[in-house]
Amino acid sequence: MRPRTFRTALAALTASLTAAGCLTAAVPATAAQQPARQRPPANACSPSVSLSGFSDALDKTTYDGTYVGNLSALAPPARRGSLAGLSALSDRSELFRLDARTLEPRGVVTLADEKGAALDSEGLVADRDGTFLVSSETEPSVRRYSPTGELLGRLPVPDDLRTAPAGGARANGSFEGLTLLPGGHTLLASMEYPLDGDPADLVRFQTWQRTRHGDFRPGARYTYRTDPGLGVSEVTATPEGRLLVLERGFTAGVGNTVRLHLADRPGRGTALHKRLLADLADCPDLGATAQQPQPNPLLDNFEGMAVTGRSGGRTDVLVVSDDNQNAAQTTRFLRLRVRV
Repeated sequence: MRPRTFRTALAALTASLTAAGCLTAAVPATAAQQPARQRPPANACSPSVSLSGFSDALDKTTYDGTYVGNLSALAPPARRGSLAGLSALSDRSELFRLDARTLEPRGVVTLADEKGAALDSEGLVADRDGTFLVSSETEPSVRRYSPTGELLGRLPVPDDLRTAPAGGARANGSFEGLTLLPGGHTLLASMEYPLDGDPADLVRFQTWQRTRHGDFRPGARYTYRTDPGLGVSEVTATPEGRLLVLERGFTAGVGNTVRLHLADRPGRGTALHKRLLADLADCPDLGATAQQPQPNPLLDNFEGMAVTGRSGGRTDVLVVSDDNQNAAQTTRFLRLRVRV
């Protein structure tokens, strides 16, 4: 069958709502001497996060005969001005190259393990040499691939992080997020759920340090406390080296919970402290629709996240959902502006 040519007339991201002025009560004249309240950003989800828009244009589409969905990770090019564009990874081992502005697919390659089998690929980093680092939660593992999908190597993983019974990680609950800290010397993978025997809200973040030969060796490990009932679906570094952490959960008949937190820059100490930036249920829905119950129709199974730029003192963040190739779910991109 002739592959479908993907042409997206990507609907312009929904226009921003007009920012409302702050309500003020009648006060004595002396209040004029007090600092003026800061006007909340348009389409505010919280004082720190606003929604620039969303797109469902890739939902249930194909490109070159490949289903465009199951997206679990995003990665901008490692260098500014690169023609490589934005990369998106499906958990069925498809690595897509997307136009950074329109999100239209421009290429796709299929990844595989050493035996040619598909990965449960969840995390993605575009490295400075043009290769890709990909985490899979099957073992778990972190592998390196060429831009054309050739397997180039594999990073060592501490034994206790391996999936049970080899280690303490639960099946489908290990390396969900992957990010490279500024400078390119520290790689970090986030576990989705606790190890066997750990408290229900404690997950591990494992790092690797780049050697002078360019490979990575295991480094420090950190702990991170999730909100009750949630797991870590993605982590990405800010330009300052702090961590944006996406926490996610699902309750049948209710829908998804998705919260964006800001965590410490990994360094001194082993516990990473966090601050809530926004509960995405509090974002304006901008006319989004949901195919199943949700606290906000904008919500879905958000798993991928990438910092795409900075402007006006805010960081531009792109988030994508994994539709699990399910009619009740949607492949949806959110564009957020985050003040960290």
